[in-house]
Amino acid sequence: MAIDEIEPFEYDNVAGEIAFGRGCVADLGETVAELGADRALVVCGSNVGSNRDTMDPVEAGLGDRLAGVFDGTTPEKSVESVYEGLTAVDDEDADALVAVGGGSSIDTARAVRAVWEDGRSYGELREYVAERGALPVPEDPMPLVAVPTTLAGADLSPGGSVVFRDGSDLSAGYSDPVLMPEALAYDPDLFETTPTGALVGSAMNGFDKGLEAVYGRMASPMTDAPALHGLKLLRPSLPDVRDPEDPAVMEAVVAGIVLVQYPRATRGGGLLSLIHAFGHGLREEGVQQGIAHAVMAPPALEYLFGRVGGRRDVLAEAFGVADTDADDRAGAVVESVADVRDGMGLPDRLRDLDPVERDALPDVAAYVADDYFLRNCPEGLDPTEDELLDVLESAW
Repeated sequence: MAIDEIEPFEYDNVAGEIAFGRGCVADLGETVAELGADRALVVCGSNVGSNRDTMDPVEAGLGDRLAGVFDGTTPEKSVESVYEGLTAVDDEDADALVAVGGGSSIDTARAVRAVWEDGRSYGELREYVAERGALPVPEDPMPLVAVPTTLAGADLSPGGSVVFRDGSDLSAGYSDPVLMPEALAYDPDLFETTPTGALVGSAMNGFDKGLEAVYGRMASPMTDAPALHGLKLLRPSLPDVRDPEDPAVMEAVVAGIVLVQYPRATRGGGLLSLIHAFGHGLREEGVQQGIAHAVMAPPALEYLFGRVGGRRDVLAEAFGVADTDADDRAGAVVESVADVRDGMGLPDRLRDLDPVERDALPDVAAYVADDYFLRNCPEGLDPTEDELLDVLESAW
């Protein structure tokens, strides 16, 4: 049997300690103690904060190490809410953070720890960001534990941002691993408390990370292993996540999402690519990221496979369609991805998304053409603005 050549690679993982399993949040107090902290402030949004099915296990798990709850994070991830969180840290005399919920709460908590040690005022921080384009990186940030309850994946990505809502829309980004959570707890019980709409709305964003980890420019055996196993778990389980009759469904979904996200927890780049670039372009039109991914993943893959190999054979193995005729294998992969999306009841056409007007598609294509993640496309794929517009039109 012929053995494929393995190219040289480097992989520097920066993920914190990961705990997975039903009821694992019962150990949050012990986790906080192991990080050298005594009083943890829970950081979440108002919906999570008022959901007792979510909060009761978290608060019980923290026990006497629960300092209080700040439930002021918002999807906009504003710097204003960061400073409200800082006030809560002071009011509750907290020395650790526990972010519960989706990416907005986790990103806000990471920004709180970036600013907490620094001590800059809002105006001073704004001046710093305007000059340098990013948040300051603390030498010794307060500990952070992430308790995700959605499937998008901010918890294992070194990058994120918050925005000044003072009329400027100045963005404060960060990518330093120092701001990564030291520990993460993935409890399927808590994911089951998340409203189904929010859960499936985030699912395609997370799922597509597994696809792009495989065909992205910096893919390697180290990134393939978790991503491919994660896709194998997600392909049969995600379509049942709306109404799981078997507890194993949510367990497979959560474990699969952790695995496809794990390659992103690195100092290196190159693992998010074409689909995420389309997601960024549609976000500018007001489309939620997971919904944008749901619509664009199949046509984006069709475009990719029409021009390069895109490791279609490897993806075909993960989706169980490797026995398809070689000429049809790309189509079988695309169909498998569409089946996952359709099984979750997500939209499949841009025309069905209220924020999107057809005459805006050229602007979206222009935004995508300039997106950072396009540089992570596979070798030989260099999308032009006209080609990107054709993909958008095909999705209309």
